[in-house]
Amino acid sequence: MPAMYKVRPLHSAGVLPGHLPTCMYPVPNLHRAADPAAPPQEEVDPSLQALESRQEEILKRLYELKSAVDGLSKMIQTPDADFDVTNIIQTDEFSPLTTNGADLNLMLGKDYGALKDVVINANPSLPPLSLLVIHSLLCERYKILSAVHTHSSVRSVPENLLKCFGEQTKKQPRHEYQLGFTLIWKDVPKPQMKFSIQTMCPIEGEGNIARFLFSLFGQKYNAVTSTLIDSWVDTAIFQLKEGSSKERGAVLRSMNAALGKSSWLVGNELTVADVVAWCALRQTGTASSAPANVQKWMKSCENLAPFSSVMKLLK
Repeated sequence: MPAMYKVRPLHSAGVLPGHLPTCMYPVPNLHRAADPAAPPQEEVDPSLQALESRQEEILKRLYELKSAVDGLSKMIQTPDADFDVTNIIQTDEFSPLTTNGADLNLMLGKDYGALKDVVINANPSLPPLSLLVIHSLLCERYKILSAVHTHSSVRSVPENLLKCFGEQTKKQPRHEYQLGFTLIWKDVPKPQMKFSIQTMCPIEGEGNIARFLFSLFGQKYNAVTSTLIDSWVDTAIFQLKEGSSKERGAVLRSMNAALGKSSWLVGNELTVADVVAWCALRQTGTASSAPANVQKWMKSCENLAPFSSVMKLLK
């Protein structure tokens, strides 16, 4: 059947199929030629050069860090799980609490013409016994002007708590004292302390305040000993004092094991860990069921005058 319509071809008769383009859009090659004999390619984008240089620098630093870590690992002879800190603790330098080497100006800052005051708010329903023990220890080191007050938020305070600092028989002018220690019985959820009333945020919690006050003795500990002391303080507050009976039992077993190796919880001298742990045991009434080593340690604490004076508050 003959065609109804004739259409002229759109390509010229001289174009061969092999001469047709193979891609729609030509893009310059960004990669360098692997063959030196290959024809030169267009110049590489500067951003790719910068990225490549940065990658090389990172790989170089990683290699240096790996070499440093490998060198440190060769210095450690004992795995961390088997690391025994007994020798480190025993070689730590302890200064007796009765020496006069600490400088309050260095620890609390120098304040010309004014007494350094420590003000503590505490709830009489749960008196912070550890702070009272440390106060007695501080009185053996410094001349302290002590005072006890009652806030209007508290209706009544037992007589023994109003006289928890005893009677100051020697009345001296205020400027002759080194430290002012004021305890205010107040309706607060946890003890609060300030030593710079105008500029300082309060320190909260019996354990934290005990750490601060004990630091006024100026004792120096290495990192391992300081960590163990802090651990025992936290354990005494959160597990012995505020924990369940199961937690208390576990802590007592740990204390018994530690006290089987030394006279005190950490090393061979009294630390804030002993003060806070002893007070926690006495306040929770678990002292009578404590293991043998813990019982012996508690008697050692109570042979010291600051502990025996606080024992009267528990009666």
